[in-house]
Amino acid sequence: MNGTVARKQQPEQITFAPNFAAWQKVARRALANDLAPESIVWEELGSDQPALAIFNEHETPVNAPDTRFRVPRSFVKSASLVACHRGSNRWTLLYHLLWRLTHGEPHLLEIVVDADVHDFMLMEKAVRHEVHKMRAFVRFRAIEHDGVTWHVAWFEPEHHIVELNAGFFRDRFANMRWSILTPERCVHWDGRHFTFTAGVPKSEAPRQDAMEALWRTYYGNIFNPARVKTKAMRKEMPKRYWKNLPETEIIPTLLEEAPARVEKMFRENDARESEYSIAQPPLTDDWEKLREAGCACRACPLWKNATQAVFGEGPLDSEIMLVGEQPGDVEDRGGRAFIGPAGQLLDQGLSEAGIDRTKVYITNAVKHFKWEPRGKRRIHQTPNSRDIAACRPWLEAELRLIKPRVLICLGSTAATTIFGTGARVLRDRGQMRESKFAPKTMITFHPSALLRAPNEATSAKQYALFVSDLRLALESSKTATQACD
Repeated sequence: MNGTVARKQQPEQITFAPNFAAWQKVARRALANDLAPESIVWEELGSDQPALAIFNEHETPVNAPDTRFRVPRSFVKSASLVACHRGSNRWTLLYHLLWRLTHGEPHLLEIVVDADVHDFMLMEKAVRHEVHKMRAFVRFRAIEHDGVTWHVAWFEPEHHIVELNAGFFRDRFANMRWSILTPERCVHWDGRHFTFTAGVPKSEAPRQDAMEALWRTYYGNIFNPARVKTKAMRKEMPKRYWKNLPETEIIPTLLEEAPARVEKMFRENDARESEYSIAQPPLTDDWEKLREAGCACRACPLWKNATQAVFGEGPLDSEIMLVGEQPGDVEDRGGRAFIGPAGQLLDQGLSEAGIDRTKVYITNAVKHFKWEPRGKRRIHQTPNSRDIAACRPWLEAELRLIKPRVLICLGSTAATTIFGTGARVLRDRGQMRESKFAPKTMITFHPSALLRAPNEATSAKQYALFVSDLRLALESSKTATQACD
């Protein structure tokens, strides 16, 4: 029987440096030469296998047309991460996907159940995870080198992420001279330039420095025993990192002490909670009696550090009522609402909007000044939900007395007090709507927020919106008055 036996074609071998840019070059040339995935063996330069490549990243293959291949940007971005994976099949997988994307399957990456796509996504996720772990668990130790302080860290990555992560550490520690040593690849930053060198054994890395005791103290102070989840901790901080982290020396002790510390925290919290109650305003239509009772309120601990309670002021028949957050330092000392810098800006805005301050009622959601000392100054602290809840009955009592037709909430504390926690100043400002306290209620900026604007342009823009909101409130008041007449 005559015949011939077909000889199995030997796969072509392509050599390249083991990084994404080098692979990208040779992969483009392989596509241009119409080399199918099964006909290629990918050979990393520097390996012990013989170099039998048909071309490498430094060569231009014969008869390779200048063809550009269109692939999704998401593939290029993800492929650059997968190229850092330690799996030896990563180059084969990348080219297989590239081949399919350019040969009739442009939407391949959307098919997450495809075996190639599934493996591709798993590799990308693994590299991203390792990038995060390196950023979280690198610990620098200071050493002296040629009279200069140099910070050195040791890390053992599972994947080839040293160069991928170098830019992060440069930006984070730009003013330091540092090195990150690993078994395969090291990166060095001298304050101006990167240098990459071959890997070194762990014995080359410093073991400890004077800062580690300080770091352990800091870690012990920020450790929250009430949120200890041992399984989650081990997942987020795998044991393979522990030997390189100074804080792991104290973690067993912290875990052992956690129950006692939690019990102490609950006792202290109970003591703080016992200082809060809900104010009980007298059932009266006499504003003076209401103010006197408010000034004697002890429903929350804010009265202890405040000079006095600051009640609202203005005509009791006001059609417009403004509610702010709390008294400031000037108001606390002077005993009147909105007489400090924010009050002066409020007066200016009211005047430009055509509103006479003496004809509106102005108050705050919280009646005592909450502050913390900073040198000789008293710095404003935002009231918390317990402060607001304790004081809320006084505001509601004022609202029952005044019965405003238009209610203006100045800032987020007033807005959440009236509308609930879903209120947002930037999103909701300038919108007139009904509330249970007034038929027309709006949210606008607090004058102090305008004073804290990051620049003059932002301040001017927000102030113009603030005045516009006040004008709308005035027009709404006039409309409501005409409807009642």
